[in-house]
Amino acid sequence: MAEVTYERATCFYPGAEKPAVDGLDLAVKDGEFVVMVGPSGCGKTTALRMLAGLEEIDDGSILIDGNDMVGVPSRDRDIAMVFQNYALYPSKTVGENMGFALKMHGVDKEERARRVREAAKLLDLEDFLDRKPRNLSGGQRQRVAMGRAIVREPKVFCMDEPLSNLDAQLRVQTRTQIAELQRRLKITTVYVTHDQVEAMTMGDRVAVMRSGHLQQFASPTELYDHPANVFVAGFIGSPAMNRLDGTLTPDGISVGGVTVRPPDAIMHAAQGHSQLVVGIRPEHLSIGEGHLDVQVDLVEDLGSDFYVYGHRADDTGATVIVRAGREHPRPGEAIKIKIDTARLHLFDAVTGLRIGE
Repeated sequence: MAEVTYERATCFYPGAEKPAVDGLDLAVKDGEFVVMVGPSGCGKTTALRMLAGLEEIDDGSILIDGNDMVGVPSRDRDIAMVFQNYALYPSKTVGENMGFALKMHGVDKEERARRVREAAKLLDLEDFLDRKPRNLSGGQRQRVAMGRAIVREPKVFCMDEPLSNLDAQLRVQTRTQIAELQRRLKITTVYVTHDQVEAMTMGDRVAVMRSGHLQQFASPTELYDHPANVFVAGFIGSPAMNRLDGTLTPDGISVGGVTVRPPDAIMHAAQGHSQLVVGIRPEHLSIGEGHLDVQVDLVEDLGSDFYVYGHRADDTGATVIVRAGREHPRPGEAIKIKIDTARLHLFDAVTGLRIGE
């Protein structure tokens, strides 16, 4: 096992005006499961490939167990990569696929067989060792790719969107298996995904990326409860946090044409920030007598939850999302929304940064 440290790590692609990853500082603890998440083009996969030695580091450094990896070939970094594409040899059996890298490294036949058997037991693949990949389901093929990484007994796992090719139900099942397996093996893991739900359910800590920059690196709970800026607030959470323009007044915070009075601690933190972005999670709004007049556009039925999507009566461009119970309004209805003022998130409208704790 090993610690992984990015120190101002930067990567430029030829011809690009801006770096794909710009001055990344990130410290992954020994045995930790860290997820990098963000929209397409944010630099998360590039950052992983820099760690794996598949992309050059143009500035800064990356350390594995305290050793600088700049200039070190991928094969000498003691990492194992799991790709989105399973990359299995179709002519080889499951067992041969899992043990192939060991064979190339000169590991003797008995040791290879032992490691493959142990990995197959961990992954519930013991009955499939003699099958070819074409005779496996997508989830089984992904477990074979995992097994191929496990048998190498590396210091670090690098996983690049390994569940993207699976259907929704299988993704949920497999992400649980991967998270459980990593906790049993205690191998330092850096995992890349564009799916924030996947990130929040799997990672010990999550690194949110945007345009090559790290936005926030924290536990899933910290990201949800205390987003560092407007981008993180909108990206983390499903549905997204409501974000409304607000103005600080002597009586409180003016938002959506009404003035609400949050607790004194929030008001005190807002002093000096006249123009605000006011964030509120859908579960911290309620339907009934309240603050905002909203026209219902859509009701999303998720079985256990219903989410009402609407817009402010005075601004068709201001979307409002509220979690509702089974007794909920219908599209086209006009409703009142009450804000839990103690659960407001405030951000500076100019910098986008969080105000207060």
